[in-house]
Amino acid sequence: MSTGVYIRVSSPKGQKTDSQRAELEAWLKRHRMKDVEWFEDRDSATNMRREALQQLQAAIFAGKVTTVVVWKLDRLARSLKEGVNVLADWCKRGVRVIAITQHIDLSGPVGHLIASLLFGIAEMELQHGKERQAIGIALARKRGVYTGRKSGTTKAAPSRARALKKQGLKVSEIAAALGVKQRPALFMGLSPCVTIRADPW
Repeated sequence: MSTGVYIRVSSPKGQKTDSQRAELEAWLKRHRMKDVEWFEDRDSATNMRREALQQLQAAIFAGKVTTVVVWKLDRLARSLKEGVNVLADWCKRGVRVIAITQHIDLSGPVGHLIASLLFGIAEMELQHGKERQAIGIALARKRGVYTGRKSGTTKAAPSRARALKKQGLKVSEIAAALGVKQRPALFMGLSPCVTIRADPW
């Protein structure tokens, strides 16, 4: 029996799993877990057919993995239905699920109930973020200053923020269009060296 450690980032380009891996390795060391197998995906959480996730599922079904450790529960899934279905199935199989940054240890019926609440909150936060972004873009389009994001660019790229600024968008509209929070220290003047950072979740 072993521990399966699952890590994921949404994009195969630009995003790295280094920070997740470092925290997970430190946690495993503190808890003296040595029989560990790593599963890594670089794909959206909306895709429940991710290669590494499927490999983890197979290891669980085969009884090879009895504990799953993740950085945060939304590494597994973003939607309430899919996330709860996965965890409910694992809990029924007696699998222990640990989310180290949320200090969550799930197992059995109680774990299933807690997971339902957490995924529900996560899904609401994701939906609210999308709604704020849509509102910002709609306002910009109404003013006739939003032309859309060029193919191949990333939401939070500083060059994209400067391009939107040149089109006449306000700072709040830029933040909404890029899906990031408006932070005075980061947006000040939107100078050529400005940094725009998206929240990691």
